Amino acid sequence: MANENTNINTNADTETLSEDVLVVRDLKKYFPTAKNFFGKPLGFVKAVDGVSFTIKRGTTMGLVGESGCGKSTTGRTLLRLQEKTSGEVLFNGIDIFELKKEELRKLRPKIQIVFQDPFSSLSPRIPVGEIIGEAVREHGIVPPEEYDDYITRIMKACGLQEYHKDRYPHEFSGGQRQRICIARALALNPEFIVCDEPVSALDVSIQAQIINLLKELQEQFGLTYLFISHDLSVVEHISDTVGVMYLGNMVEYAETGELYANPLHPYTKALFSAIPIPDPDAQMNRIILEGSIPSPANPPSGCKFHTRCSECMEMCKYCQPEYREITPGHFTACHLFNTPEMNAKFEAESKAAADKEKADEKDKVGR
Repeated sequence: MANENTNINTNADTETLSEDVLVVRDLKKYFPTAKNFFGKPLGFVKAVDGVSFTIKRGTTMGLVGESGCGKSTTGRTLLRLQEKTSGEVLFNGIDIFELKKEELRKLRPKIQIVFQDPFSSLSPRIPVGEIIGEAVREHGIVPPEEYDDYITRIMKACGLQEYHKDRYPHEFSGGQRQRICIARALALNPEFIVCDEPVSALDVSIQAQIINLLKELQEQFGLTYLFISHDLSVVEHISDTVGVMYLGNMVEYAETGELYANPLHPYTKALFSAIPIPDPDAQMNRIILEGSIPSPANPPSGCKFHTRCSECMEMCKYCQPEYREITPGHFTACHLFNTPEMNAKFEAESKAAADKEKADEKDKVGR
């Protein structure tokens, strides 16, 4: 690891900033599935459908859910690697999507990403030293005379050696390549890093090393992470808060200890019931989800999870639950936690929707 004299990311000005590095409000990202002759979309895949959360400075938020739920799309959209459909993303109080091209370019070093696959995210034709330093030179992070020493310090901070500079990615193992990817992000002196499943392509024995490296770098340089992963055990180990996504929606969010000890949403309970227990005599109470994930291009009405939920009520089929705070800091979107007033409102709405559905069916039969 780097010594005490290593000075990569001081972030001296962060004391004057809000404790919230990132605030995401009702973020949506839809992809058109097909277009008509005039170029108008005929349908959409609602990859991210109204997600909201906040990440405090120097902390890690874990984002979990099944494949295809919109985790990676959320991470890429809030970095503006792709344009939003609607919503707000505030980084240090600045709306990223309101920035002009030159303003966004100046902000880019502060918001970085570590991709899932260390094999395909590194150019095979460029030596490691240039991979790490290319953007450093482009953005003028350090004066030219300090460039070489700076890259060396970055590499050592990430567990790489100076003689690795002249080698190419194919000469490294998977774990070393991911260290190169982390060094490339760290070299730009970032404040916020999206870690998009950074250990899922690695051997289990190497995963712990990379996770520990990320935690050490966070403590040393005051970094803030959004950690996207399928591995619930890894997320519990590294995260301060955790959000659970299902089919483009955030269904639950809380501090890690609170969420793992007291999951509220039926989907969260089902996910957590699948976490392996390192005890051969322990009795696992698995909650088996029936059916498959509905298509995000044609999601169910009401609560998107109702087609697989064992606690489904009539209102779940027609009314989308409100995402709200149930206990301090613990948010969920589930009709099981409605107030009596909300129940009365949703029951009336669901009855009206059911009656309309029956009337429409009769009309079809009559024709």
